[in-house]
Amino acid sequence: MPRTSQGQVDFGRMTRMWRPRARPRDRVSVAALLATMTTAYAQSPTVLITGANRGIGLELARQYCARGWHVIATARKPAQASALADIAAGHPALVVEPLDVTDAAAVAALAAKYRDVPIDLLINNAGVAGPRGQALRYLDYDAYRSVLETNTIAPMRIAEAFLSSVAAGTQKKIVAISSSEASISQVNSPRAYWYRSSKAALNMLMRNLAFDVQARGIAVALINPGPVDTDMMKGVPMPLQKPADAIAKVIVIIDQLGPGNTGRF
Repeated sequence: MPRTSQGQVDFGRMTRMWRPRARPRDRVSVAALLATMTTAYAQSPTVLITGANRGIGLELARQYCARGWHVIATARKPAQASALADIAAGHPALVVEPLDVTDAAAVAALAAKYRDVPIDLLINNAGVAGPRGQALRYLDYDAYRSVLETNTIAPMRIAEAFLSSVAAGTQKKIVAISSSEASISQVNSPRAYWYRSSKAALNMLMRNLAFDVQARGIAVALINPGPVDTDMMKGVPMPLQKPADAIAKVIVIIDQLGPGNTGRF
């Protein structure tokens, strides 16, 4: 089993050994790999983050790595996630997994792969804003279906798929990245039809889920990081937070999440 100079399991090397280009005799079986992960993960908390290739998800991965957590970071196209690869190069406890959150079969397969690995924290971060210029007479309903699949349906499907792993964790937390744009009472002008409604629906789903899993000791939260300087917010005429600053605040909120404040925005 590959280890670092300090005697710790070298997850980076193990991950490289598991890549398809390795020769058959160099490959590690799925059972052996997950058995090793289960043992090692018991020593530190584990977080699974969707949409970790850039923006908020990337910064979440970076900061949880810095805290010494084991990080399972998903990206739709890992080969193009160069910034995530740079983090993984310096943190052998970060594993990058390919995942299109709108692909139900892929979600099920990933959940099955990690079925025996306790996950302390699941962060549903992956999301899209939808096309710009959403206005009456120009609304693209096919685009709306795509936004709903990513922002609303996928987080619910992923939470359900990984529920047993979260229940087996020590911290037992599920977090969905939401937005103040989902607030019905704060709407005072027409914009972002698809994004606003998809996040409002996400809030309702997670609120329901919180009550459904409360008896299992699982806490659920919806967190609004505020306006953050990411690709999604490019061109938005308002002050934007640096990702590092915004995510540091998000993590403080996650640390405080528990059964007593589950289901809150």
